[in-house]
Amino acid sequence: MTGTARERLAELLGALAEPAAPSAYRKLGKTDLSVTVDGIGPLRFPVSVEQAGQLRELGRQARFGRGEQTLTDPRVRDTWEIPTDLVHIRWSERFAIVLDRLREELGLPPGHALTPELHSMLLYETGQFFVTHQDSEKDDAMVATLVVTLPSDHTGGELVVEHRGETMEYRGSNVAVSLVAFYADCRHQVLPVKTGHRITLTYNLLLTGESDTTVEESLAAELATCLREHFTTPITPRYGYRPAAPPLRLAYLLDHEYTARGLSWSRLKGADADRAALLRMAAGLADCDVTLALAEIQETWDAYEEDEDWDYRYDEEEDEEAGEADGEYVVQDLIESAITLSHWISPDGDRFEEISLSIADEEVAATTATRDLTPYESQYEGYMGNYGNTLDRWYRRAAVVITPRRLGFATRAEASPLWALDRLAEMIAAGQLDEARQASRSLEPFWRTVVLSGPQSELLGKALIVAGGLEEVETAELLLRPFPLERLTPGHARALAELAARYGDAWTTGLLRGWSASWPQSGYAPDLLEWLPGLPALCASLLQAGAAGIAHRVVELSWTWLASQIRPSLTQPSTGRLEQWLTGMGRPLAGVLTAAARIGTTSVLDEAVSLGRSGGDQTVVLVMAVLRSTGPLPALNRLAIGCAARLRAILDRPRRADDDWSIELPGGCSCELCTLLGAFLRDPGRRTLDWPLAQDRRRHIHSRIDMAELPVSHQTRRQGRPYTLVLTKTRELFERERRARDRHEADLAWLTSSWEGL
Repeated sequence: MTGTARERLAELLGALAEPAAPSAYRKLGKTDLSVTVDGIGPLRFPVSVEQAGQLRELGRQARFGRGEQTLTDPRVRDTWEIPTDLVHIRWSERFAIVLDRLREELGLPPGHALTPELHSMLLYETGQFFVTHQDSEKDDAMVATLVVTLPSDHTGGELVVEHRGETMEYRGSNVAVSLVAFYADCRHQVLPVKTGHRITLTYNLLLTGESDTTVEESLAAELATCLREHFTTPITPRYGYRPAAPPLRLAYLLDHEYTARGLSWSRLKGADADRAALLRMAAGLADCDVTLALAEIQETWDAYEEDEDWDYRYDEEEDEEAGEADGEYVVQDLIESAITLSHWISPDGDRFEEISLSIADEEVAATTATRDLTPYESQYEGYMGNYGNTLDRWYRRAAVVITPRRLGFATRAEASPLWALDRLAEMIAAGQLDEARQASRSLEPFWRTVVLSGPQSELLGKALIVAGGLEEVETAELLLRPFPLERLTPGHARALAELAARYGDAWTTGLLRGWSASWPQSGYAPDLLEWLPGLPALCASLLQAGAAGIAHRVVELSWTWLASQIRPSLTQPSTGRLEQWLTGMGRPLAGVLTAAARIGTTSVLDEAVSLGRSGGDQTVVLVMAVLRSTGPLPALNRLAIGCAARLRAILDRPRRADDDWSIELPGGCSCELCTLLGAFLRDPGRRTLDWPLAQDRRRHIHSRIDMAELPVSHQTRRQGRPYTLVLTKTRELFERERRARDRHEADLAWLTSSWEGL
């Protein structure tokens, strides 16, 4: 046996007895089942055409589930459902014996029992069917579905069950009761009925009882040896510069799919139960913790459509070896995969938790390769330029997750940071400061990653409290460092104020600067811009908590960043896009200035007045957006007065003459073409220009006109060589100035009526 420890572990588990079948079939005699339907009476087997017609009269179009919806669509499910409250069933004693044999064939532990729960009675007439689907688990204890086909004369209507790429086809009988049990994660379908009618009872099979799975101790000891080696062998990362280190966990992927409500040690299916029991014993021998989790897996494969014509294939043999078939695609090489744990049973076993934890390939073991299972979704992409044609597949599998007990806190914290902060708070409350500090320091390798991918505001609230309780500057900073400032809310004010009182102004100032260091120097920052209008409420809460100094620093940091984003745009050529952007900046800037006014940060208000005096006419657009957002605020009187003065100056300019077609070309390029274009635009008496230009030169002129949003049409007359670019100044030149003047007059009127002293 060779390979890594995790590969040997998977091989040892694969050497167990052959996995149990995902489906099982049995028969009972016609006298072992009695079915009576209100309004019809006892059904006679085989069910006659007459009684089938009576069932049809009682039936309704069967529904099916898709996500959270319950739908009716005969293109997906075409069958009649008989209301179960009309159906009365009596089984003979042999039914219990058959159920136990079905349990054995499905590989469920002897200490359990299958309890049937009637779900529906269905009638399939000629031509009716149900496309491939997967049953939802209607009960936490549901592990399988039982389909009972009543004796009737029919052909077709076969039940086809798929699992791990294999299919089993089951037919009904006209002389016996047919029973097919299959795991709930098996995809299955009912083929169209060709003649006659197919009548079934479907049951949810609930698993009850305590497991008494026998574990081979010598094999568990071998598995424990593999675990010890796995957790002590450094792994060199494929990318980055982190030093080689042993893995933090091992996730052994089970063969079956489970839902969050159905995941339980006592309800594992087939070989999963035996392998999980062995791993639990091995984990104990290796001083490890173990839990059950749900894994979401995405694989991206190099693939091509089966009917694609590839010129580089030379013969049939090479074509056959090119890859495996996947429906209409041929799958070749695995490009990349990603495994994420989405839920798990908490390692202390007391609750089910939603988590999000990415698992590296070096931390995964599996006896059955994921590609041998059936994906719940596939998506084919044509040639994208990087990989060529690709096929994405998504799978769900359960996993036994094993971690060294000595790393229990850190490994669980990586999956559930909220749990980690709650646990740290419990340690602090219990007076276990040293343990809490040591546990906090163990978070450092992954803390930033989990914070930025988690519920940051909720995490910050808990982290502020824990950081104060640690009473250690460096460790407190470690916990708080990854958070961006825009996650600070009024609800955090008191905890932050207490933290500042404990660690001092210098430490708090450094923390706030660190939180704002992640703000982009330029670019799109929607979360931050959405946060800034809430600054007045945040600062009010900080003042109430006695943290005026923090409020001033937050406002100053916010102003410095926002002003750096706005200031360069005030000297750029005015365009509709720029005016729209500046209008959008009005609400965030209003939040900063309102907060500054309420807490008396005069330096910010002074700089805002200076900003309002800079730039071109577009500055008025920004300032008006701010003033309309704040309303008459005395602290912003100087800003309003300056804006009114600029508006009056603009309106005092002489109107454009009716025959003045001059346009100013913004700077940015001084090439020969732009020099000629500028001369044409500035000429007040010239409206059109016919300009023979080659394609790349025409493209340059197009770009200059479009980027500057000039009121000039540009069309190419495709005659002669080179083609002629025809430029025409449009009446939009005058319309824009008229609209701008109307807006300025309305803005000035609003200012003078709303603000005192204007």
